[in-house]
Amino acid sequence: MDAREFLGLEATHNPHRWHFQVTAGLSTGGGFLFGGCGLAAAIAALEGTTGRDLVWATAQYLSYAQPGSVVDVDVTIAVDGRNSTQARAVGHVADREIFTVNAALGHRDLDLDRSWPPPIDVPPPDECDPRPLRLPGEESIMSRLDLRLASAKAWEDLIDHPAPGGRSALWARIPDLLEPSAAALAILGDYVPFGIGQALGAFAGGNSLDNTLRVLRIVPTDWVLLDIQVDGIARGFGHGTVRQYAEDGTLMATASQSTIVRYWDPGRPGTRPQPEHSGGTDR
Repeated sequence: MDAREFLGLEATHNPHRWHFQVTAGLSTGGGFLFGGCGLAAAIAALEGTTGRDLVWATAQYLSYAQPGSVVDVDVTIAVDGRNSTQARAVGHVADREIFTVNAALGHRDLDLDRSWPPPIDVPPPDECDPRPLRLPGEESIMSRLDLRLASAKAWEDLIDHPAPGGRSALWARIPDLLEPSAAALAILGDYVPFGIGQALGAFAGGNSLDNTLRVLRIVPTDWVLLDIQVDGIARGFGHGTVRQYAEDGTLMATASQSTIVRYWDPGRPGTRPQPEHSGGTDR
């Protein structure tokens, strides 16, 4: 299965229009389209229309799409150059805009391939504990991912145990996908909200306002290491970066996000923040 099949993204007679149905398996536990899946669909549509590989894409999330909705993705090519294409994709349900994605795609022949930040030092995936679903048996995007706690706390150990320096890590893979892709990395890049809960040592996270994926190179790998750095939280918003490494240590991509920080009731995914909260209280 490739990313288009995973997302249910289909072409239309118009090479600039694509569509997919929002299912529970593409949604959060709160019952709306997972932001990473929206960006992934836009990337797959942009690559399909332009015939070029993604360099970067940035999504702005504007509204929610619930399971059962059909999202149309319209691609507009702004500039099509010799080596790169600048384009955008707009996802909408009827006349309600859900997300807007701006992107660059292409390739240049340059004999230079280097990256500098080393990955966080963690055990391999088979030596890390799995991260269970928050609610056993729930059907959501989380039930389609395999996650291992590389440098992170389990649900029962999270409260009052903040991640040192706001840094945490997960091993992640999408069992249904045969190979990594920019669209797959977009799904796995939507983990700053997870990092916020780890950084605070609390049942916290947030709703993504945006997500920017920057792709260096994609190499064969089963697992992807998500090295999550929360940079800061202020004025009710959190900001952070997810570096995505192959199992051999290759830096494949970075994803950065800003989120609306929320505290959650652990038994009710998608609930609104509680009116009063402090570290260690039940939410």
